[in-house]
Amino acid sequence: MARIDCNHIRHAYGANPQSAKDYALKEVHHTFQDGGAYALLGPSGCGKTTLLNIISGLLHPSHGELLFDGRDVTNLSTQERNIAQVFQFPVIYDTMTVYDNLAFPLRNRAVPEADVDRRVRETLEMTGLADMAMRRARGLTADQKQKISLGRGLVRHDVNAILFDEPLTVIDPHMKWVLRSQLKQLHKRFGYTMVYVTHDQTEALTFADHVVVMYEGEVVQIGTPAELFERPRHTFVGYFIGSPGMNVMPVALEGRHARLGGQTIDLPGLPDVGSAGTVELGIRPEYVRLGSAGMPATVTKVEDIGRHKVVRASVEGRDIAAIIGEDDDIPADPRVAFDPAGINLYADSWRVEMGG
Repeated sequence: MARIDCNHIRHAYGANPQSAKDYALKEVHHTFQDGGAYALLGPSGCGKTTLLNIISGLLHPSHGELLFDGRDVTNLSTQERNIAQVFQFPVIYDTMTVYDNLAFPLRNRAVPEADVDRRVRETLEMTGLADMAMRRARGLTADQKQKISLGRGLVRHDVNAILFDEPLTVIDPHMKWVLRSQLKQLHKRFGYTMVYVTHDQTEALTFADHVVVMYEGEVVQIGTPAELFERPRHTFVGYFIGSPGMNVMPVALEGRHARLGGQTIDLPGLPDVGSAGTVELGIRPEYVRLGSAGMPATVTKVEDIGRHKVVRASVEGRDIAAIIGEDDDIPADPRVAFDPAGINLYADSWRVEMGG
């Protein structure tokens, strides 16, 4: 496995980019540690697949350099980088058996046949394909073919990194959960450096040790699932992570207080916003308390999720979501209060610290 350094990587698909808006990938300066499990998370078009393809060597960056364990590999091919990549749609040999599909990358590298057999059988068991090892791939379902593709990425133990580009798109929900769990086990067992692209927050948060959240060609936050949930560095992270996402509303500051319309909210500290143009308060629905104390609210909708309810309400003309227990009652005259532990403050979309 390898440590991967992205040194001021930028990429534009068009010729002669003139400004930041011309770049699909504005700038990434980050290290993927040897043996780390990372997810690149963000909406379509945010640059995550562009970054993955630059790491793999399928794409040459417009600017910057890529290092594997300190060695410059920017101009090397995928084969020379010793990368395994699993794509969104299965890439397999239809005329080969499942066994031979998995054996192919090993035989191509002249691995002794006894080792080929051992590794292939391990991978067949791991991916649940053992019963169809001798079947030709042509007649298999889309999710079975993708499992073969995953297996081909996992069967090699000599790679610098394994890259996954939304590999579970064509797989049914239960099998997604199974394969994510298996990938997690593999990472713990073998210490692969893994980079996993997805737009699905559940996939990212359950697979990765560290999630790289991308938005409009930029990395807006890198953190553990807990850090992304508790302290979103950018309002986009608050919106994108969580179901429902963070409540974000414009406020005016008065020392250690924020004013929302005619209501005053106590802040957990004194914010340092400098000369910011727009100041917003962010709080996740889990930290919104619905009861008989606090700011007057008008309930507009209640969504029963099963284990809890999502209450949609309006406070000072602003939509807000709160999560309450399945058996909790909604007061006839509802009011909302914010748990100070869950309050974040943002200046021009970026989180600011609040001192004591």
